[in-house]
Amino acid sequence: MKAKEIQELIDFISNSGLAEVKIETDEFKLSIKKNSEVAVARAADIPSAAPAAVPQPAASQAPDTNNNHTPSTASFLEVKSPMIGTFYRSPNPDSDFFVNVGDVIQKGQTVCIIEAMKLFNEVESEVSGKIVKILVDDASPVEYDQPLFLVEPQN
Repeated sequence: MKAKEIQELIDFISNSGLAEVKIETDEFKLSIKKNSEVAVARAADIPSAAPAAVPQPAASQAPDTNNNHTPSTASFLEVKSPMIGTFYRSPNPDSDFFVNVGDVIQKGQTVCIIEAMKLFNEVESEVSGKIVKILVDDASPVEYDQPLFLVEPQN
């Protein structure tokens, strides 16, 4: 399937009442899911998308030794990448970042974009809290389930 055909399929789904389409052949798998305003397409070698942020303790993260004011990372939650792609902190090079260290975020708030197969997918936080660390550089490749942000939960 060519990129133009995939784009036409995405456009068709966007304009129809369908919420999800899966196509599988011997050569590829394509899953397109209408998720608010974002369509996601995955190649067969990309694992299925998980929730954008899975609340899990970040106990495996090493503490930031350069900042003595950072509390233990065991109490932090991780916002993880739902797919393989390129991580972007802003919607375009001329825009401000979605979030910065110290920002308080709400569940459902867009925190970054992951580009996969020339599709830009907004990643929404599954938790509310304060961003304490950004673990990935802007425009860097990321893996599925890779931690992107550390979030201190808000009570």
